[in-house]
Amino acid sequence: MKLAIFDLDGTLVNSLADIAEATNYAMRKLGFLEHELSEFNYLVGDGVAKLIERALPKENQDKFSEALEIYNDYYNNHYTVKTYIYDGIENMLNILKEKDFELAVASNKTHEFTENVIAHYFSDELFSAVFGKSEGNPVKPNPAIVDNIIDKLNVSREDTVMIGDTCIDIKTGKNAGIKTIGCLWGFRTIEELVNAGADYIADKPADIVKYLCE
Repeated sequence: MKLAIFDLDGTLVNSLADIAEATNYAMRKLGFLEHELSEFNYLVGDGVAKLIERALPKENQDKFSEALEIYNDYYNNHYTVKTYIYDGIENMLNILKEKDFELAVASNKTHEFTENVIAHYFSDELFSAVFGKSEGNPVKPNPAIVDNIIDKLNVSREDTVMIGDTCIDIKTGKNAGIKTIGCLWGFRTIEELVNAGADYIADKPADIVKYLCE
């Protein structure tokens, strides 16, 4: 393996509380019920548009654009309040970098927010490519984001692995024709990752090094 592509939310950082607060802020501003933090494990994963759609009452989808704007404004100013890097992630990334792996990020978070989070929490030289959701491009599990990274870094699919915490990440890897690693410290369950067909399950970040380097 030469290229490790990581999901962001639930894989590199635990951002659930900040995402939940931004969403619930939008719900409060519009007069709708808020959601419990535990609900966000399944509200997130498919990009912010789907998050807002799921958070809004079905009968109030006409408020989607307004809710999305409120969310984006709030999150842009509060995305580092409670978000933190998972234990062991930095050490794992540094080991892979020392072993000459190319590291990349493929997120369904909007591209601007993806870049902002990576820039805030990680060193500038760590990732060779950072891709989030951009206008006109499909979200994961469509493999386009992985294809773009592979093309940019000129690495073969045989030497590339997708690493993430949800079935969306595993399906993205499968759709791209690359190996996959499911992470158990994120937002979803081992059953979901296994059922999605993950090639390997990592209980902790150090297991990724073991799988890729030993």
